[in-house]
Amino acid sequence: MQDFRPAPRRPTLDFVRILACSVVSLLVIVAPAAASSGTGGGTAAPATAPAAPSTAAKLPTGGLARSPRGAPPAVRGAIRAGNWLQTFPYRYGGGHEDFIDDAYDCSGAVSFALHGGGLVDAPMDSSELMEWGEPGPGAWITVYANADHAYVVIAGLRLDTSAAADPGGESGPRWRPALRDPSDFVARHPAGL
Repeated sequence: MQDFRPAPRRPTLDFVRILACSVVSLLVIVAPAAASSGTGGGTAAPATAPAAPSTAAKLPTGGLARSPRGAPPAVRGAIRAGNWLQTFPYRYGGGHEDFIDDAYDCSGAVSFALHGGGLVDAPMDSSELMEWGEPGPGAWITVYANADHAYVVIAGLRLDTSAAADPGGESGPRWRPALRDPSDFVARHPAGL
């Protein structure tokens, strides 16, 4: 499992939130697996195409998403990475030099989430995201990109830096429960997801 902690900043409430998010994420991922195996371990499932989500990810009060039961590891990793971004501000070009930054733009945030799922090795801009993956929407993850903007929908939740379609929403990478009109965007998805 990769570590998605931002570069050391200051030991403030952000550190406490990150620590709490880390513990909750581990419990959300480990507890169901341990319960279903009966031993706390288990064997790997056969390699098959993951089923489409039967339920969407949850966005409880506090802004941190919870993966739906049965979500593939890449989806859980992408949601966990998206959770790390929830307090970061927007900055054009943020997240492009390296995945770890102190602010993120739209494609930097999408790249960070995809990296969390093990789906990309380097940050991409929105034009590169228009060519990434497979064409069309995916069952679990869909990247929407055009020359000016990009966002991603993971298990039914939109990770976006724009507050479009969210009256009163703040800018910066945030989970947004309201979907937005994708008609001006190219839809792409990772193979098998």
